[in-house]
Amino acid sequence: MKALLVDDSPSSLLGLQRLVEAESGVVCSAHTDPLVALQAAQAERFDIALVDYEMPHLDGIELTRRLRALPDYRRVPIVMITTSASDQVRLSALQAGATDFLPKPANAIEVRVRLRNMIELSGAFCTMSDQVAWLADQVEAATRAILEREEEMILRLARAVEYRDNDTGGHTVRVARYSRILAEQLGLSPLSCRSIYLAAPLHDVGKVAVPDAILLKPGRLDPDEFEVIKGHAAIGEEILGGSRCDLIQLAAEIAGSHHERWDGTGYPRGLKGALIPLSARIVAIADVFDALTSTRPYKAALSTEEAFAYIGAQRGTQFDPACVDAFLAAAPRILAAGR
Repeated sequence: MKALLVDDSPSSLLGLQRLVEAESGVVCSAHTDPLVALQAAQAERFDIALVDYEMPHLDGIELTRRLRALPDYRRVPIVMITTSASDQVRLSALQAGATDFLPKPANAIEVRVRLRNMIELSGAFCTMSDQVAWLADQVEAATRAILEREEEMILRLARAVEYRDNDTGGHTVRVARYSRILAEQLGLSPLSCRSIYLAAPLHDVGKVAVPDAILLKPGRLDPDEFEVIKGHAAIGEEILGGSRCDLIQLAAEIAGSHHERWDGTGYPRGLKGALIPLSARIVAIADVFDALTSTRPYKAALSTEEAFAYIGAQRGTQFDPACVDAFLAAAPRILAAGR
């Protein structure tokens, strides 16, 4: 137990120190200058503080107020030592953060009793703080484990969808990375960026309902087949819809709207402009960019330069102009993520 003692009278300070150190296990740091005492408190945390009221440069009330302003001293017992019995002084001391009062000159028996009470109080605060810190660590560890499992489950489910599409090249992972980079470039919050990163891989989950003959067809689709393929957006939204989980709700939003177009000619609802959820506008660019730069049975991959040029050319027609600008501005990060 460490005690901070402050009294501008050397003799009073020495007497107080002897009384305090008579209590088992208490080590004192005694100061006649309140400014020096404040510096000592900033350098290390004391478990209890006893401060005189009448001192030059800084009286006990102001010292108490400054101690309370320090992060580690919000709950440390602070005892005011004063010759004044004025209610105004006591009220001001309490408002500044004083825990208790001692008369000056101090009565040895009263000091020992009150000091013992303050030491027990301080010990209780320390125990409580340790328990709170331990619980906070446990909650943080549990939360981290939950988030890691959440991410793993979503990415594994997305990989299953990829295998169904005969694509094991990491399309969903790249779309997730591109989407997070674009969300960050747009200035979205870290939580929103992470949510989009985790929800984006499920954008094509509706393809599980598309027949193999259409989904795996090596050539171009005829109009009827394309209509079947287009149904995967609504099906994906239905599969993911109705969840009480915010992340799955976001994934449903993306699945159902990532083929909408800024000019209103997309599917399945023909949404236009800002009526398209921002999350879907972000994933739409990421999805198309990766599709353009990937080899498929029915097409060769474009170069990244050609793909960026296509994205830029679709500004205001297929894609949200602000999202296009942000995507192009983040090109170096997009390329690094693709590698």
